[in-house]
Amino acid sequence: MRASDLDPTGEKHGGTPTYSWRKGPARTVLATRRQLRAMGLRPGGQDVVAQVVCRRGKRVGFLFRVDQALPVRAMTPGRAAALDRAMAARQTCPVCRTRYPICLPLKTLGSCLPCSELTDAERDQLAALTATTS
Repeated sequence: MRASDLDPTGEKHGGTPTYSWRKGPARTVLATRRQLRAMGLRPGGQDVVAQVVCRRGKRVGFLFRVDQALPVRAMTPGRAAALDRAMAARQTCPVCRTRYPICLPLKTLGSCLPCSELTDAERDQLAALTATTS
């Protein structure tokens, strides 16, 4: 533990109490966003109360009070539909129009793995076939 990472009063870090990794208060008092989410809570607009510094100051996790956290909002049908459309865009191959249960490497390959191994002529032929059946 570095001495500069431990600052429970916040004098050295602009008034924000700072703790080193695994040296902060208990999760029942303060928690990160991910820890709150695991408890079924969200910060709910509250300000950051403290921070945890790890990896020699290169990573910072903000801590929120658990007693002021609000329950996670319920998934509405509209939000569920929007999430499904967003995932469909990441999971559907633009060449063969097949939706996979995983996110495709569209930035690197541009399509699913079987379609990325096709030649340009085969890809054009497949695109023409899927365009007529859609």
